[in-house]
Amino acid sequence: MDYRSTIENGLKEALKKRDAIRVSVFRMLLTAIKNKEVEKIRPLTDEEFFALIKTSIKQHNDSIESFKKGQRLELAEKEEKELEILKEFQPSQLTEDEIAKEIEDAVAAVGAKDRKEMGKVIKFLMDKFPGRVDGKLLSAMVLKRLSS
Repeated sequence: MDYRSTIENGLKEALKKRDAIRVSVFRMLLTAIKNKEVEKIRPLTDEEFFALIKTSIKQHNDSIESFKKGQRLELAEKEEKELEILKEFQPSQLTEDEIAKEIEDAVAAVGAKDRKEMGKVIKFLMDKFPGRVDGKLLSAMVLKRLSS
């Protein structure tokens, strides 16, 4: 996936349509990508790009929560709109049924027998599906599986 050209084309379209929020998000993404590439001295891999998107989504979720606590609903609404745009770049997420099946495979692969080995299973799956699994959901499902 050539994410950079997708973002650049999206930016051009947003500028033509005068969509300030999309322009803001695309510029933020391009800046973040450029900064990471300067840091790494090479273009980003897809995994690194998805990690960047995941970090940005987490930051937006935290901001939304903070703004809502502070009764700044207009800012929370703006962050939510930006969050929706960011989610367009996220890889497709695994469903709960797919996660449950993968947990069974991972438990067998790492030989986990109880809750103490939960971290091994989670690490195995997070490495196997970078950016495609919600960590909180995975943690809860692995805990439930290893508790039974």
